[in-house]
Amino acid sequence: MSAPCVSLDDLLCDGGGLYCVYQPFVDVDSGSVVAFEALLRPPSGSGWQSPVQLLSAAREAGRLADLERASLRASLADAARLSRGRPVTLFVNLEPDTLTRRLDMVLDELDGRAGQVRVVVEITERALADDLAGVLAGAERLRAAGCAIALDDVGVHPESLAFIPLVRPEVVKLDLKLLRTVKDPATVVVAGAVRAYAEQAGAEVVAEGVETPEDLTRALVLGATLGQGWLWGRGEREFAPPAADPDRFAARPIGAALAATPFDLVGTDRRIRHAPKHLLLPVSKTLELMALQESVPPVVLAAFEHVQFFQPSTAARFTGLAARLPFVAALGVDMPPSPAPGVRGANLAPGDPLAGEWTVVVLGAHTSAALIARDLGDTGPDRDRQFAFVVSYDRSTVTAAAHSMAGRIAAS
Repeated sequence: MSAPCVSLDDLLCDGGGLYCVYQPFVDVDSGSVVAFEALLRPPSGSGWQSPVQLLSAAREAGRLADLERASLRASLADAARLSRGRPVTLFVNLEPDTLTRRLDMVLDELDGRAGQVRVVVEITERALADDLAGVLAGAERLRAAGCAIALDDVGVHPESLAFIPLVRPEVVKLDLKLLRTVKDPATVVVAGAVRAYAEQAGAEVVAEGVETPEDLTRALVLGATLGQGWLWGRGEREFAPPAADPDRFAARPIGAALAATPFDLVGTDRRIRHAPKHLLLPVSKTLELMALQESVPPVVLAAFEHVQFFQPSTAARFTGLAARLPFVAALGVDMPPSPAPGVRGANLAPGDPLAGEWTVVVLGAHTSAALIARDLGDTGPDRDRQFAFVVSYDRSTVTAAAHSMAGRIAAS
């Protein structure tokens, strides 16, 4: 393959010729166009053979965020012009690394968008575990700027299904290969997990790669509410603004849970009981067993107050959990980055209110359970220490508790 005749630097400067085409999202029940995805294209005659080649070159050169900014700037300008003052929803793509490290640049571009342009930011499911706290914080800042979040390529790595309730995307995009394997039990498991989340959270589910009426039927079987693919268009330079409800893709912020503690989030509407630690330990271990028995593996997040309470027996159990689950974390004062093989550690500051709580959360597609306890501060043998506690299987409570802990887990 010959080298491009236009350099990457020249492409990324203003007037470099990069442009976007727009592929519609279609409501699978009504057939109405409800949104468009911006797909970046290199200029004709530049020698760049495909968007994939361009993205790879930008990644190698450390210029991927600059390429995404150029794409965002072009698509926002097009949306302002083509919508002719009518509401329009535009899906744009963002790499997780840009979300966590270059978000100010993205927010600057978004700040200048036309008032009628709604934006949904697509992030891929890969690498979520690398910087879960950063992804959550970045997604929350985008929501504060009025952008909904779409999780892309769901199903490529089935174990990452456990992260969907944590990221809480407003839109879930099924990987296109699922449409070709709709009878495969593994595909049915993925679709069931996504459907469970969507029903609970009110999220949209997109089936990608819809090329034929038969594909559309498969999309319906998978639980899709929206379709995208060549059946409706391969991507055009221009589009007509749809007659759609812009609130369909409204951002739903996670809110204060990211800065609270699990016990703070329990509130006064639940009955809080007291018990010694030795009676609560079997509850904690039962939640761990529950996590291992789920067909769609969940995440396990646990706060131990201080690393001294992460005993060798606990480390052994959590090593076993980490070998079979997609993400296992232990939080506490002086907790090392890797307190046990495969376990993500998070060191809490001594003054962090979470350092006075003992919480074990199990959260997944079909699972939500938590032991949420606060140390009452009495002295004596560890096994006899008293805790105020709640055991909850309420998904909203458990999810909020998970958010409060995940927000404290630094990047690996």
